[in-house]
Amino acid sequence: MARKLRVVLIFGGRSVEHEVSLTSARSVLSAIDSSRYEVLPVAVTKEGRWLSGPKTLDLLESGAEAGAGAVPSAILADPNVGGLVALGEGGGEPVPAGEGVDVVIPLIHGRYGEDGSLQGLLEMAGLPYVGCGVLASALCMDKVVSKRLLEAAQVRVVEYVCLENAEWLNDWDGVRRQVEDGPGIPCFVKPANGGSSVGIVKVKESDALKAALEEASRYDRKILVERAVDAREIEVSVLGNEEPQASVPGEVEPANEFYDYDAKYLDENSRLHIPADLSDEQTQEVRCMAVEAFKALSCEGMARVDFLLDRNTGSAYVSEINTLPGFTPISMYPKLWEASGLAYSRLIDRLIELARERHRRNAGLETRYAGRTRSLP
Repeated sequence: MARKLRVVLIFGGRSVEHEVSLTSARSVLSAIDSSRYEVLPVAVTKEGRWLSGPKTLDLLESGAEAGAGAVPSAILADPNVGGLVALGEGGGEPVPAGEGVDVVIPLIHGRYGEDGSLQGLLEMAGLPYVGCGVLASALCMDKVVSKRLLEAAQVRVVEYVCLENAEWLNDWDGVRRQVEDGPGIPCFVKPANGGSSVGIVKVKESDALKAALEEASRYDRKILVERAVDAREIEVSVLGNEEPQASVPGEVEPANEFYDYDAKYLDENSRLHIPADLSDEQTQEVRCMAVEAFKALSCEGMARVDFLLDRNTGSAYVSEINTLPGFTPISMYPKLWEASGLAYSRLIDRLIELARERHRRNAGLETRYAGRTRSLP
């Protein structure tokens, strides 16, 4: 009988999406095939402490920062260490002793988990991990940079402007004119980096713009101001490495005016329609656009592509790409794949397969230069 793969599940983190991450982790732990995988839960507290142990998820859910059986731990950037180490007096020892880590599932949404930071550490440690790499994670986390690249790839996005904090603080009248002459009012004001709709404000009149900028600037120094579209919110899940596949599309019917944090996680009146009620042409278009956007931003493994479907014109716009989408019981990413014929537990299997496949591929690249092996023309 083949040994179980050792999977490190990392969750929590120093992010406003900390609680969402815990719910995602609970869902994955419930669904993962225990006959195939040995799961090592690793909790990252709101203060940034790493704790390993079987009860760490319970610990963080209770709001505690330490507890019995929670071992201070870390993943070191040394690929010779073998992955996770326990931190103690006199140095670290491998946990569990004698064997390393086969794959990491990062489930830290938002800053320090979804933005390429954690992915960079895992690359340096030489560990296979689920989801996008460093570049795609960083690009997609920044809504402004990702929009610029999508525009260059001729993927439709809604009209927008980017504002740095210093701009609107030092030249308020100029910024207000820039917004009114560009995306216009009404508009959405968003932190450029972030998720779960935290810090997003819909501005319906010019007098409310400054307060919206102040709210968004609590979470990021760079702010995206985007034209408000009377739109249906459509989402598509993408899965794969070199040959990504798109799921059936789903539609979000938010309980509030837009799909804000409360509508996503707290208000039970939000509705998900899977599959979305779209024509064959619309379905084909958003699925193709999802794969185009996935490739344009160098994504691998998984991502959820969110669309705005204009109710008046029928045009579809890519709103954003989430490289580490929610895995909660109500999250669209796994639900869309279930509707496409891939059950939750099998989705986890496939994500692990893709992570190990990419790691094997990249491991074949040269890291030392020994001179030319052939003559060049």
